[in-house]
Amino acid sequence: MTAPAASAVRLVFERCRAAGARVVAIDGPSGSGKSTLADALVRSWPGPAPELVRLDDAYPGWNGLEPAGAALAHELVARHARGAVGHWRRWDWAGDRVGAIERIRPGGALIVEGCGAFAATAPVDAVSVWVEASPRVRKRRALERDAGAFDPYWDLWERQWRRYVARAAPAIRADVRVRVADA
Repeated sequence: MTAPAASAVRLVFERCRAAGARVVAIDGPSGSGKSTLADALVRSWPGPAPELVRLDDAYPGWNGLEPAGAALAHELVARHARGAVGHWRRWDWAGDRVGAIERIRPGGALIVEGCGAFAATAPVDAVSVWVEASPRVRKRRALERDAGAFDPYWDLWERQWRRYVARAAPAIRADVRVRVADA
């Protein structure tokens, strides 16, 4: 299912209701609009706001795309689904080291957003949302967003991203697809 960004929130809620899902995974390449969609979902969520975990906060450094997904799948998502407290480790980007442990109580809805989110939510039936934009738009948005901090790492991150896509084929598993228009 493909949706323009304006109707994506409604489609995600419809899918959650139909599937009885309490977990939403928002995946797609850097700069595609995943964070914007996640913020819109949190603002519009019916009832208590869901917990939002941004993979940008959990990647263990610039080589951390795959390790973050695996760690969140085991330590947070699977535990949360079993009704236990889940946890994940924050990454201290300024210090280039492991940061605080974050704990999430079970029972509420959970949104996992970021490159590799489908891998992070693999242990459970999640509503999977794929967000994409043209390569030109993605790169411009990603580099503008991070005010130059991402610039030297763009190619490194893109190689990891392409390996993840080649291995996992995440786009074909999406319940909802959102294409961000070129601007």
